[in-house]
Amino acid sequence: MRQWLMCLPLLLTLAGCSSNKPQIDTSQSLVMESSVLSAGIITDEPVVDEEDGQQRARSVLYNQRETPVVIHYRYYWYDDKGLEITPREPAQRVTVPAHGSIVAASQMGNLTASKVRLYLYL
Repeated sequence: MRQWLMCLPLLLTLAGCSSNKPQIDTSQSLVMESSVLSAGIITDEPVVDEEDGQQRARSVLYNQRETPVVIHYRYYWYDDKGLEITPREPAQRVTVPAHGSIVAASQMGNLTASKVRLYLYL
């Protein structure tokens, strides 16, 4: 009986962790490889809004260097529960002009999409 009582907290913890679908922590909305920072690119976290019945995400990329930088980006969309929405858009490639900026944007027709994660890499 004593062993069973000692195992009870562990069993309750494991039971609370079970789920049919994997959930993702969407609190980190911006992921940037270190090489992007080294190339002189800075940005803010993406902003999500609705336009023409579509969910849109936007983030402005700024280049602090004297030369243009080619950046790849991809948006990952999630619902309120943290479940990823598919299909994914393909990665995009943009050139951020020297001492300039561009808008990295994505659009999702699924209105259950409410959160995004922007992934930037060279």
